[in-house]
Amino acid sequence: MNPFEPIVGTVIAAHLRGLHPNLTTAYRQIAFPVAVVVGAIALISASVMEIRHYRQAKALAQIERISQV
Repeated sequence: MNPFEPIVGTVIAAHLRGLHPNLTTAYRQIAFPVAVVVGAIALISASVMEIRHYRQAKALAQIERISQV
């Protein structure tokens, strides 16, 4: 299901009835869950990148210590 279908459906239904669309419900049902999912994906990807960076820096520091001996 396309996340914009309820918003477009609300606009079309309001237009057919000759009313102004009330998008509060459509945005509440779509925008908030989409924002939560996008936020979770961003948090997870940023965490993965930071962990990889930390491990790489740790490994490079260890190699540098070994090469100085």
